[in-house]
Amino acid sequence: MAWLTALPLAIDLLLAGTLLWLAWRVLSSPDLFRAIALFIAFGVMLGLVWARLEAVDIALAEIALGAGVTGALMLAALAQLEPAETDANAPPGQARGVAPPGQEPNAAQQTAAQEPKDRAPIAFRALTSLLLLAALLGLGWVIWQLAEPSAGLSQLVGERLDESGVAHPVTAVLLNFRGYDTLLELAVLLLALIGVWSLATAANLGDEAPEPVLAALSRLLAPLMILIAAYLVWVGAHAPGGAFQAGSVLGAAGVLLRLSGWRLPSRGAGWPLRLILVLGVAVFTLIGLSMLGLGEPLLGYPPGWAKPLILTIEVAATLSIGAILAALFIGGRP
Repeated sequence: MAWLTALPLAIDLLLAGTLLWLAWRVLSSPDLFRAIALFIAFGVMLGLVWARLEAVDIALAEIALGAGVTGALMLAALAQLEPAETDANAPPGQARGVAPPGQEPNAAQQTAAQEPKDRAPIAFRALTSLLLLAALLGLGWVIWQLAEPSAGLSQLVGERLDESGVAHPVTAVLLNFRGYDTLLELAVLLLALIGVWSLATAANLGDEAPEPVLAALSRLLAPLMILIAAYLVWVGAHAPGGAFQAGSVLGAAGVLLRLSGWRLPSRGAGWPLRLILVLGVAVFTLIGLSMLGLGEPLLGYPPGWAKPLILTIEVAATLSIGAILAALFIGGRP
């Protein structure tokens, strides 16, 4: 039975090796679609690594945001890039990679077209690999020389957890002790969407009939995903969860509905949508400023009011995060 004691170590080594291999394949793959697929797999494996480190909150955020939503955004961006590359590289009236009528490419031309155009010299790639390996070894040596890990701020957070209004230390840090960090993260998401909307309007998608299987699947999964998002908001007060995890699930439901052909009604694409997009930042800022008027520090909640105020912020942030992520996937102003 000695092999059972070595099983956790074997699992950790397998996860670490798979993670490094996926990272290398993502960076070295010349095909963009394959690189994105490998990036999504990398995010899922990284979530499993965080789960092995008992950081369940980070694991949920990595799988939902780092792999799922970010992968969907990359695929949407790739779909926008491919037609532009085709139009730019092909002669008028001819798609890229299609030979003119009456002129079939020979084997040498086909091979040349399939090879990557900008291959870095072997010496440069070898030098880069050696530098990265030296940096990795140096980082490993520094970590090896570190003293015994200290308790950090976990003991201080535990001592004041009763004052935070929640029972989960991660939620207490994100929305009470360091609430301004979370407020800035919401503002960054909103600014990213404003940047996307300033570039172009959304394509007129959804006119084509969706696949029957996808349409049926979206009708089945979308209500379940909304229910899971509501559960993650509620459970975040005393267990892993919270606004970002719930918002990512809500955004994924919006992406699924969008792929199935559903479109936001025209009366909801105006001020109601914009209200939901800014709701998280607006409610967070309003509550923080109102605390200053009550003699409390910025985002310093008075005793007895911390839990309802945090829950209000979490619900507003969940709605905004879900709407922002779905709007980013659309890729332009509705």
